[in-house]
Amino acid sequence: MVHIYFDSKTGNVQRFMDKVTQITGWKAYKIGPTTTAKVPGHLVTFTTRFGDVPDTTREFMNREAKQIFTVSSSGNTNWGRNFALAAEKIATDYSVPIALKFELSGTMNDINQFIEIIKKNNYYYECKHGSIKLDIA
Repeated sequence: MVHIYFDSKTGNVQRFMDKVTQITGWKAYKIGPTTTAKVPGHLVTFTTRFGDVPDTTREFMNREAKQIFTVSSSGNTNWGRNFALAAEKIATDYSVPIALKFELSGTMNDINQFIEIIKKNNYYYECKHGSIKLDIA
């Protein structure tokens, strides 16, 4: 079973995750102040303030980074090189590979790509946390 921890402010990531869980049946947990990663999983978050990691996501990762296999982030392509930059910052700060960057709530193509990336790589991470780098994003 795949577990995904997600952070959503405007509802874009929530809509993305609703579609992913509806298609796959995977478990998704919305990040809050006391959320813990009781089982290893993947992180999906948003980018805020033109390229920053949301405070709620950073606090979660400060507590739970060892439980996270990959990071994906939404963003807005209008931000240019700051598009979905939260994923890059989390990857660097916590040594977690990037699975996918997508715009706003993602297209069906983004959702299908995310599902395939996680399916293909989830078994590997369940065996060895962070042992390979994904060059997909």
